[in-house]
Amino acid sequence: MERKYKILAVDDEPHIRRLVQVNLERHGYEVVTAADGKDALEKVASEKPDLVVLDVMMPYMDGFEVLQTLRKNPETRDLPVIMLTAKAQDADVFRGWQSGADLYLTKPFNPMELISFVKRIFKSKETGGEKRYEL
Repeated sequence: MERKYKILAVDDEPHIRRLVQVNLERHGYEVVTAADGKDALEKVASEKPDLVVLDVMMPYMDGFEVLQTLRKNPETRDLPVIMLTAKAQDADVFRGWQSGADLYLTKPFNPMELISFVKRIFKSKETGGEKRYEL
């Protein structure tokens, strides 16, 4: 049986969380959600997701802070993270890469592009590839 990957979708906007969740579930992934950065870190610890889809602008802790916290922890250092955000300025994208994002997708986004990114990350994981994803 094929392994079912678990994905944590983090966004403070309920309709975006739901859009991400529905599209990922439609493609066979198990999805858990979080509404802010603090909740995201708690869910990473309790749910042990295989990948995180992370918004930047959120209350309590923004996505960059969450990502930096994940990268500092030996247990989550290699957890793949896709930044999904309306922060599309070059400086924001650069900050995402500097913080350790694996991929950066800007809103509004095409759900099929997100699915493509997710599949690419898991395919690389399965083949033991490095953290380089061909676009």
